[in-house]
Amino acid sequence: MTNLHEVSFLGFDVFGTVVDWRSGVARAAAPFLQRHGLNVDPLDFADQWRGLYQPSMQRVRSGERPFVTLDVLNRENLESVLARHDADFGGITNAELVDLNKAWERLDPWPDSVTALTRLKGKFSIGALSNGHIAGMLNLAKFGGLPWDVILGAEIAGTYKPQPQTYLKSAKAVGLAPAQIAMVAAHNSDLAAASAIGLKTVFVRRPTEHGPGQTSDLKAEQDWDVIVDSLTEAADALGC
Repeated sequence: MTNLHEVSFLGFDVFGTVVDWRSGVARAAAPFLQRHGLNVDPLDFADQWRGLYQPSMQRVRSGERPFVTLDVLNRENLESVLARHDADFGGITNAELVDLNKAWERLDPWPDSVTALTRLKGKFSIGALSNGHIAGMLNLAKFGGLPWDVILGAEIAGTYKPQPQTYLKSAKAVGLAPAQIAMVAAHNSDLAAASAIGLKTVFVRRPTEHGPGQTSDLKAEQDWDVIVDSLTEAADALGC
């Protein structure tokens, strides 16, 4: 733990690290799909929707399009997936699409998340350092009881992780140097980007984020500062 002695703030990836997006999106999608006669498994639908997440953000990161918040990208991606399944948009109301898009704001925390975050908050300031937009992160925190001190990330930076400015502008917003912040994530790519500009790193293994057949991020791919199998273990490791 000596290499984290300077750290006073923990920034958390949220989707996948703190909350279970796949189950929550599938739960919201199931009645919608049934109502509109779309023969697709809700979990597959969630995977397909999430599959457009990185490509849509890359268009912003590359400068191909101006910054828009994640709810805008998610809505566009939702319509793309529905079109893929030949949905009858004439029979789907805008209110239904708005509501289904808000599935990303009604996701259950992993079983260890809230208790562990509360423990960590006793020693550190904690916040979302997410690609999610502020309003969505606020609603998600209220839904799941996530005890953030602050919401940082993409919207205040005007770009998406893993762009360096997402981490650097978040650090500036809380008045800290990168070395005073630890990025907590279940994704090696997130930690690699954070580490490259001076943040400390905590890898939390979430081997079922993408379901039982997950093939990515099953183990730490670099020598991160802390490597654990749960947020509970992270709290233990950080002396909370």
